[in-house]
Amino acid sequence: MKQIAIVEDEEMMREELGDMLRKAGYRILEIRDFAGVAGQLLAQRPDLVLLDLNLPGESGFQICRHIKQKSAIPILVLTSRDQMRDELQALGLGADEFLTKPCRKERLLARIANVLKRYEGRRNLLEGPGFLLDQQTYTLYTDNQSAVLPQNQGKMLEVFLKSGGEIVTKDNLCLALWGTTEFIDENALQVNLTRLKKTMKNLMMHQKIMPVRGIGYRLVAEGDEEMPSEKG
Repeated sequence: MKQIAIVEDEEMMREELGDMLRKAGYRILEIRDFAGVAGQLLAQRPDLVLLDLNLPGESGFQICRHIKQKSAIPILVLTSRDQMRDELQALGLGADEFLTKPCRKERLLARIANVLKRYEGRRNLLEGPGFLLDQQTYTLYTDNQSAVLPQNQGKMLEVFLKSGGEIVTKDNLCLALWGTTEFIDENALQVNLTRLKKTMKNLMMHQKIMPVRGIGYRLVAEGDEEMPSEKG
């Protein structure tokens, strides 16, 4: 049975949605604490998030961005905001559907079913900008092609994707590769990073791994490389 998370701060609306979805055969996760919503959803990993935009604390836009930076959980935005710019912003942040309240029950259920069908079998996938990584097989999907990465390359790319664009330290990478930060020859780390960079270049990906001076590395889009760097 698929689980749907409802992120809606209006209690009556949340209860109405919950009742409707339970009757349609879904399990429901109701978000009632609006501090750290993205973290709650990433920990629970529902099959779909029904997301309002006007929320206390972080907006739905911020929550959508945080989730899509770190997971492939589908998001259907259901909001009273009906401006085109709101829809375009939500879709640009990775939302899969956008519906305006009030919405007919049949329309909402149909959109939910369609999104779930599109995501069938994708729970192990991490989304990057323009590519997907299967966390079980380390298969990389990009621009209508795919490649199975060697385990070390897959582990490193997984760490970069889960960082959500933040800096990944050398210790983070060593822990992912070898389970320790002790007695690791930095040359071994550099060899693995060089191989991953070469793979990404051969696949003509639009991202690069850039060094950040004295700290670690970051996955950035081509053209967004104006950061202090060190050799590596």
